[in-house]
Amino acid sequence: MEAKRDYYEVLGVPKEADKAALKKAYRKLALQYHPDRNPDDADAEAKFKEASEAYEVLSDDQKRATYDRYGHEGLRGAGYNPGFQDMGDVFTHFGDIFDELFGGGGRGRGGGQRRAARGADLEYGLRLEFMEAIEGSKKEIEVTRHKHCEPCGGSGAEPGSPPQTCPTCNGVGEVIQQQLFLRFRATCPACQGRGKTIGTPCRACAGRGRARTRDKLTVQIPAGVDNGNQLRIPGKGDIGSPGGPSGDLYVTLHVQPHDFFKREGLDIFCTVPIGYPQACLGTEMEIPTVYGEETLEVPRGTPSGKVMTLRGKGVKGINGRGQGDQHIQVVVEVPKKLSPREEELIRELATLQEGKVGEKGFWKQFRENLGL
Repeated sequence: MEAKRDYYEVLGVPKEADKAALKKAYRKLALQYHPDRNPDDADAEAKFKEASEAYEVLSDDQKRATYDRYGHEGLRGAGYNPGFQDMGDVFTHFGDIFDELFGGGGRGRGGGQRRAARGADLEYGLRLEFMEAIEGSKKEIEVTRHKHCEPCGGSGAEPGSPPQTCPTCNGVGEVIQQQLFLRFRATCPACQGRGKTIGTPCRACAGRGRARTRDKLTVQIPAGVDNGNQLRIPGKGDIGSPGGPSGDLYVTLHVQPHDFFKREGLDIFCTVPIGYPQACLGTEMEIPTVYGEETLEVPRGTPSGKVMTLRGKGVKGINGRGQGDQHIQVVVEVPKKLSPREEELIRELATLQEGKVGEKGFWKQFRENLGL
């Protein structure tokens, strides 16, 4: 049995070639050795199959990794069986590439009908309040999209004037064309691949078979979504043509900021003020969380800027995957205006701590300790 050639050598690319380079090399070889361009040429057919086998392996990340490490034997040992029994297998496996090369048909001896085109995907931006993202909600939206024309049922023909079988392609939707030595299938120019021709176009859609409509949809927002998350709603994009599946609708979420809470991932952050006496003596505070109020113990001697954490009081992840915490930064507020009695008490406190106001106190002692 003849040994197989190195796949990179077959395609004429270096081992570090990316997928775009692999595809470009394969397209060139496929065009050169295509059976319709080389009729009854066994050598060309063999090279066509060889290039297709090489591209099949190297364009698949898992197969390529196995091949790079263990070679042809490694592929067989891993249960892969690269290669094609006949031309039909090649055309079926790489139909997209041959559609690109040969104008929408070009499946050579593999045959095959023109595939219906999938409808376009659509995008929609949805504004959410902060707590709607935390708790989840239902939102009603209106989307403009292409749907089947109701008067003609998507046929494109005026009601009472049904479409007729296309005489150019006999209803197949494809015609055979030939360029030099290359013979291939192409979309029928008379019916654009539908297989039907329209005598009297529908007045509502001008014969297109679809029309732009305003669609009302209910979007279920799961709890825990974040700003910039995108929800996919299958089949709610534009309708395909002709008769192809609809595209999808992608809803991008724009979560509005909150006056008190800030969010980072699943964690919630907030800042709360306390007075100087509470910072010195300690206190209990009722702290708002996204689930209601919780009691926070502020210990004696808490400095301004200290961050304390309420475990498990952050955001619950989508579908219950994890839960964050709430982090509270305590800021000690210093009053700008004092009543006579308050000023008297503070001066008394200063005297107790440092001696008379203006004498050596904490700051001077701090500098002396540092030698400043």
